Amino acid sequence: MTDRAPTVVDAHVHQWDPFATPRAVSGVAKIVRRAPAVLPALLRLFPRASREFIGDPRYLLDRYLPVDYLQDSSPVGVDAVVHVEAGWRTKDPLGSVDETQWVSALPFGIAGAPVLGAIVVHADPSAPRIAELLDAHLQASALVRGVRCIGAHSDDRGVMNWTPNAHLYSSADFRRGFTAVAERGLSFDMWVYGHQLPDAITLAREYPDTTFILDHYATPVGAYGPSGKHTGTSSADRRAILGRWRDDISSLAELPNVVAKHSGFGMPVLGAGARSHDELREAAAPLISHLQAAFGPQRTFWSSNFPIDKPNVALPQTISILREVLGDQFDQTRILRDNASRVYRLTSN
Repeated sequence: MTDRAPTVVDAHVHQWDPFATPRAVSGVAKIVRRAPAVLPALLRLFPRASREFIGDPRYLLDRYLPVDYLQDSSPVGVDAVVHVEAGWRTKDPLGSVDETQWVSALPFGIAGAPVLGAIVVHADPSAPRIAELLDAHLQASALVRGVRCIGAHSDDRGVMNWTPNAHLYSSADFRRGFTAVAERGLSFDMWVYGHQLPDAITLAREYPDTTFILDHYATPVGAYGPSGKHTGTSSADRRAILGRWRDDISSLAELPNVVAKHSGFGMPVLGAGARSHDELREAAAPLISHLQAAFGPQRTFWSSNFPIDKPNVALPQTISILREVLGDQFDQTRILRDNASRVYRLTSN
């Protein structure tokens, strides 16, 4: 870190290079780089759920590195970022450590790019070698602060699943193995779809001394509009999705060891699609307002989720929409810096 405290912390960014690192799209990215005209045909080979989740494949099929993030974030003046694991593909049980090493070597803090303040690594607590993996991550970088293992799963076959286990976080193996995360004092980023919030509550309640960070509002798929094959297809359906989400968010917020990110409100899977600034603000307002009311000013903070949200929203908009929705409740110092710095233990030297 620099010798001063950061003014703005972006607590959720992704970096990747599909040409030089192992990603699910690496093969396609290399083909498209050589022959861009084949992209439309290649995309048809991907499941519809994957295509709809991505929104615009250009952001996955090309590099996204510190210089690219700087270009997106320069109007905001981000000083420090938290890198969150981003789909490093490997069959080696310890292979995700390579991502930690790769991210640590990226040119953050150079030529105007923000510094790398913390790293959230990939590790699956249900894996047999979870303790060994976590120790390897910690040895790879002193910036490792937390773990993420995505639990997002939908029964709608048109919605992208990130795990075959519909109840990953509440499964016996996951909860048993989570002891390794807790014993090392690491935080845990939770990302589930809205209807899975009870599983997140079960896990967070079982480990009260671990800090849990809720990502992306626990994405209530279809809350903005139709998504997948049959989710959010009517106004009544969308009201039910939001009603259940509100109740479960309130229950999760009752646990004092859980904090939440204002992130991901531009994700295509919400049913966002291409919207004007005002339209996106109106769609996102119920998520933003209720999360802030439930968790309060000391347990929420902004994160861009870039470049995943980029197809639908510019990075400065992710802050301006928050500011417009929250009004007087927008505590800039806490939401843009202090809370994230505390949760991810960012230092000033």
